[in-house]
Amino acid sequence: MKRIVILISGRGSNMQAILEADLPVEIAAVISNKPEAKGLEIAARHGVATAAVDHRQHASREQFDTALAEKIDSYQPDLVVLAGFMRILTEGFVNRYQGRLINIHPALLPAFPGLDTHEKALQEGVKVHGCTVHFVTPAVDHGPIVAQAAVPVFQDDTPDTLATRVLEQEHLIYPEAIRWFAEDRIRLENNRVNVDIAHASAPALRTPWPA
Repeated sequence: MKRIVILISGRGSNMQAILEADLPVEIAAVISNKPEAKGLEIAARHGVATAAVDHRQHASREQFDTALAEKIDSYQPDLVVLAGFMRILTEGFVNRYQGRLINIHPALLPAFPGLDTHEKALQEGVKVHGCTVHFVTPAVDHGPIVAQAAVPVFQDDTPDTLATRVLEQEHLIYPEAIRWFAEDRIRLENNRVNVDIAHASAPALRTPWPA
């Protein structure tokens, strides 16, 4: 059974969705860069080990990433999962976990990287928005795409209503992507991800769409 470590910065709603998804993995630990993160309390209530590596206690991004990597490695994970981890990671850190570091982004990458994705989507007038699970590379919010889910954008949407609809899909596709990894159904080749759906232990996801 593969071991995973989850990194959070706040409440960690995606983390909670992963914890409650009954995945075929061992969740070795939840680690936050903020000792006061509410998600650590949620993880502890689920019986998961927790730890904090406070970025404010380190003089540079590189020093923090080194300390964080040491803490992660103490749990010997097969996969490191970013679940609302609000830190830009150094190239050295990303390369250390190449091919076993994933993130979820609230947009259909490569569209709208960075922050304020829902505001940007509404400003651009897109008709379809969504979320993306991807392997992390040194380029922020880029990397081979594992899974995506789309939602419609309505005329009367606000950033908050759109965010709520996207978050519902995040809570579905992130656990499923981790399941694929755990079941060795992901192949990363030439910067593209191939998923063996034929041998899935559960039906493939379907994104709800209004008739």
